[in-house]
Amino acid sequence: MCDTHYKNFTPKPDSCNNQEHKKWNRRSFLQALGIVGGGTVALANTALSVSKPSPLSAALNESETDRVLIIIRLKGGNDGLNTVIPINQYDTYANARPNIRIRENQLFNLNDDYGMPNYATKFEQLWGDGKMKIVHGVGYEESALSHFTGSDIWATSDVTDQESTGWMGRYFENLYPDYLLNPPERPAAIQIGSSGNLIFNGDQNNFAFSVADPKKLYEIAQNGSLYDLNNLPDCTHGEKVGYLKGVANTTFTYAGVINDAYESTSDFGNYPDNSLSQQLSVVSRLIKGNLGTKVYFVTLGGFDTHNDQINRQEQLLTQLSETMSHFYDDLKDAGWDDKVVAMTISEFGRRVKENGSRGTDHGTAAPMMLFGTGLDGNGFIGEHPDLSNLNRNGNLYNTNDFRQVYASIMKEWLCIDGNLVDQVLLDQEYNSLDLGFNCSSLGTDEEITDFQKFSHTVTYTGSQSFIHLSNTQVGHVNIDLYSITGQKIATLKNEILLEGEHVINVKEAANTRLSEGFYAYRITKGKQQYSKPVMIL
Repeated sequence: MCDTHYKNFTPKPDSCNNQEHKKWNRRSFLQALGIVGGGTVALANTALSVSKPSPLSAALNESETDRVLIIIRLKGGNDGLNTVIPINQYDTYANARPNIRIRENQLFNLNDDYGMPNYATKFEQLWGDGKMKIVHGVGYEESALSHFTGSDIWATSDVTDQESTGWMGRYFENLYPDYLLNPPERPAAIQIGSSGNLIFNGDQNNFAFSVADPKKLYEIAQNGSLYDLNNLPDCTHGEKVGYLKGVANTTFTYAGVINDAYESTSDFGNYPDNSLSQQLSVVSRLIKGNLGTKVYFVTLGGFDTHNDQINRQEQLLTQLSETMSHFYDDLKDAGWDDKVVAMTISEFGRRVKENGSRGTDHGTAAPMMLFGTGLDGNGFIGEHPDLSNLNRNGNLYNTNDFRQVYASIMKEWLCIDGNLVDQVLLDQEYNSLDLGFNCSSLGTDEEITDFQKFSHTVTYTGSQSFIHLSNTQVGHVNIDLYSITGQKIATLKNEILLEGEHVINVKEAANTRLSEGFYAYRITKGKQQYSKPVMIL
């Protein structure tokens, strides 16, 4: 009977029933646990082992180097003109910013044309040591001036803001088509902060091991612990708590390997006392401990400087410069500095003219900074925007497309096949920029074309769940259904399928009683496997 039949019933405060009648919010519960949704969320403590990788996955892994990418999000929209000051346009710059300009005697010169504020002195050292490059005027046409839209566009690489998957998520979806039931042995990516950011979102999975703050990752790295699923209340509330803790544990499935990597190396110590340092000090130990994760995402917030910009940006850029310098000293001490490239991203730059609050409002293009010994020397990429040629809103025109930087990093640093990069960047081709590094093509054409994407989606009608298959080639197909605990429940299909569209009613095909809740199905065709979650209503 439903709860509406018990309008006058008041359960005891300490009873299980009392918990059942409380408002249930999955998202807030996960936030309370200190995590964000990620990983193979449809399964709890799966007993399934990692099976043989797909042809594409094998090709990628064979060609992978030990290179690592660190993405540093400058959250809020960093002001590029007070980060890299155009000395060759200084009069125009100073006239637009009479109160918040960086004065010429407060700069150190990167070359005759560009400088940076003296307070970011560690950047001068990184630049002098050849561990820093700057890409001028990065953005896109008709730039969004909204934090949310701008962040989504940079995460998805779709300037129309219609896409819900991230550029790195689409890459990992190609690399791990059976991720739901067959995740890699190591985290594909680790993300700290920026919950809700779409960068690692695939069609069905978030491919990052995600934590809301660095303290949680630090705890996991220290003890590798998971949530206890024993002694839960034997009632609906207990089931819900158990499910959500199971989801959390699935996100934390990699806690053991993270802990092993963390404990296998020593702490470099003496990192500056700030949030970014907390994040990168843990990341450094995971890299040095050979965790094997290729992409890390860290966050430094506070860049929405509508007021008091001089003081606020000074604190942030000082933090960034000191942390990056110490981070690379740490990596160099362990012989890793030439294997790790870091790059900054921000949802937009700031307007050229200061506002009336000694700050700047939302703008467009801004520089991206790259760090690492692998850059093979310092330098500037592209042309700086013309401060005298602004759009109708008084903003800069970009001179480099952010997706071109992404393409260059993927092709020339992570060594991903160019055809796959074009596909990941929404079927657009971007030529590589000369960032100071390169690598050979990934795999062979034959290995890549052996991988055939198998389109499959789930729809719901009434209480029925349907799997829709788009088969591009005649062949034997096996489809199995699994429970949330990773147990095989039924075989839904085991036969040769012709080319074309096929629809499977999950309940009918299972031919067994299925309880309401989450399940997962796995499609096996030849050597390739694919998986997605499905709900039984």
